[in-house]
Amino acid sequence: MIDKTSIWCISKYASPPNYGVGSKLFTVAKRFSDMGCDVLLISSDSNHLSKYPESNQTYNFEKYGNLDHIWIKTMKYDRSASIKRILSWFAFEYRLFRLNKKKLKKPDIIIVSSLSLLTVIYGIYIKKKYGCKLVFEIRDIHPLTLTEELGVSKWNPLVLLLRFIERIGYKKSDLIVGTMPNLKEHVIETIGYEKDVFHSPIGIHSTWSNELEQSDNVDQLFPKTNQFFIGYAGSMGISNAMDNFIEAIERMANIMDVYFVLVGDGDLKASYSKRLSELKNVKMGPKLKQSEIPYFLSKCDLLYLSTHDSKVWKYGQSMNKVIDYMMSGKPVVASYSGYPSMLNEANSGVYVKTKDTDAIIDKFIFFKNMELKERLAYGDRGKAWVKENHSYETITRKYYKKISELI
Repeated sequence: MIDKTSIWCISKYASPPNYGVGSKLFTVAKRFSDMGCDVLLISSDSNHLSKYPESNQTYNFEKYGNLDHIWIKTMKYDRSASIKRILSWFAFEYRLFRLNKKKLKKPDIIIVSSLSLLTVIYGIYIKKKYGCKLVFEIRDIHPLTLTEELGVSKWNPLVLLLRFIERIGYKKSDLIVGTMPNLKEHVIETIGYEKDVFHSPIGIHSTWSNELEQSDNVDQLFPKTNQFFIGYAGSMGISNAMDNFIEAIERMANIMDVYFVLVGDGDLKASYSKRLSELKNVKMGPKLKQSEIPYFLSKCDLLYLSTHDSKVWKYGQSMNKVIDYMMSGKPVVASYSGYPSMLNEANSGVYVKTKDTDAIIDKFIFFKNMELKERLAYGDRGKAWVKENHSYETITRKYYKKISELI
């Protein structure tokens, strides 16, 4: 490796694990610093998945071993889909440009990771100022997610702005990195020509490095029976496409040897709870702490996830939920019609066409009736595959090898 490579990593949502859910960029940045690089990570305290401490300072400096971290105090918001969240993007960018860089080491490489997409403008500015290389990392494809998943008009001013910034970012960057495996196709469709696009997936959450801890909160969700437990852990909002799953649960209400357990929060949870309130074989639980998720998943026999039938998934998925599900050693049924990866590569679950309730029920019954040994083999294959391909040691080594080619 190149000794003392100076790397700036910037993402509004690159939170350290001690403030909530640790992000991929934080983990990668920390490992880069452990490898001997000079690494600066810049993030924001305005993050709906994390809780930063109160501070009177706009720019807050911390160290995690050899990693320098600056978190910027910006506008807070409560709901993930809200105007205040968008305004917090602009507040972050404004304060990024006002950051005093005189005492910061000149970067050889700057990695800008979405979301917010706006940050690539600052990355282009730093590239020109210092003559460094710009890496543009995409974790959510915007504005495509807004138009496809949330139904925002393609002529909405924010969509037009983000589309312009996306194109500029792709054109001006020296390397494009995608957490989804087929981003290259989207880049070509967006700018009309090929660029160097590197796939760097999300890794295994640090929670999985700990021993499995029993949780009374989780135990209370499961009856002491020999039923077949089908689990769901995650958000229950518009973007989670759970309507067909809820319908499947309703239609399986009389199959009493199957029991559904759903945990999480979201804008649609109340309406789903009302629909399922009279059913005897379903339990709706609260949002669990990240540390409780592995134990919850371990108590299930089969896990479910869903996405919309959206163009977003044409370029592949990079969901933390898939990693967690596969690490649990349980088979997975996924309502997903996009670019296939992970489950099919590991042969640890099945994809069914989105919006197909019959197919969901069919696969639930398929796994319920499967011999225990065969079902456990599905889960074992998934866990082994993820540990081999998605450890942060593997991800960081490949990532550094790729960016080091730039300099």
